[in-house]
Amino acid sequence: MATPLTADQFVAALRAEGVDVVETDDWRDHNRNHKGAWGPVHGVIIHHTVTSGTASSVELCYDGYEELPGPLCHGVIDKSGMVHLVGNGRANHAGTGDGDVLTAVIGETSLPRPVANDTDGNARFYGFECVNLGDGDDPWPAEQLDAIERVSAALCRAHGWSSGSVIGHKEWTNTKVDPVGFEMDDLRGRVTGRLGGAPVERPEKPAEPAEPSRPAMTTYTVQPGDTLSAIAESHGTTPARLASLNELADPDRIHPGDQLSVPGPGNDYEPFPGQSFFQAEPKSPVVTAMGHRLVEEGCSAYSQGPGEQWTDADRQSYGRWQRKLGFSGPEADGWPGRVSWDALKVPRVS
Repeated sequence: MATPLTADQFVAALRAEGVDVVETDDWRDHNRNHKGAWGPVHGVIIHHTVTSGTASSVELCYDGYEELPGPLCHGVIDKSGMVHLVGNGRANHAGTGDGDVLTAVIGETSLPRPVANDTDGNARFYGFECVNLGDGDDPWPAEQLDAIERVSAALCRAHGWSSGSVIGHKEWTNTKVDPVGFEMDDLRGRVTGRLGGAPVERPEKPAEPAEPSRPAMTTYTVQPGDTLSAIAESHGTTPARLASLNELADPDRIHPGDQLSVPGPGNDYEPFPGQSFFQAEPKSPVVTAMGHRLVEEGCSAYSQGPGEQWTDADRQSYGRWQRKLGFSGPEADGWPGRVSWDALKVPRVS
């Protein structure tokens, strides 16, 4: 049982545990406190989103939808291990659950099987949504599992709780199955181990705030003679991306006076797609753009290319870039991390 952390305390606790944090829009004042109590808090509930893609998942959890307004949690944990804060206060994440489970969490005793839904969990738990389809096949990258462990330990450490205060949504109510793909007992075991020592920072931890989860956008008014291709070129993006951003059924049909959403200033570089993106050996123009920048930086290990298909030559070249930045050992293993990626400044192609 505890008084909820303030926004500043919440961020400080996460960062002290080595969590990479993005503060989304006005998350500090974004809550459902007008609909019910917030606190005292007793623990942390872990969820999966049943979505893919970081930006869309963060947007959904921030805004919610007509039947269930946001925020839908306090933080979204993406596949790279980045935690996007979307709410501070009461959030629509837990719903009603079993009061006997809450009693067990408060007492940090063995959890009973949930059978009743008679207690308001939104008032009593912090909630983290983890980007995963929840189908049992979508992988859980090591970076994401590490972040789940860290955020859980951070809040336990801040409130003086044990790992018994960390539960899955499926352990709170018999109406849910999340999270699927890892065992909560295993997570609690890792949290117990982490709480036994001092916080340890993650490799390649950003020294400054990472790129916002929602890239800055602005509005452009279509002028006579404009084409979507010309507008895209002048804003450092592609016609396909503009068509998608503006839900244009026919990209050839734009008219003077139309208002289009376009990337704003400072949005010219490709955002970090997450280490798991590269470990899946993708075929993507992002890989080509990255390769050209590595060549420009004198880090090429290519005998031909670079091309769209990720190869060992890409990894060797990227390892040279990491070493050029001063990383060594496992921090220079050739798998892109956020700090080294941001420093490379890959031109936006997505």
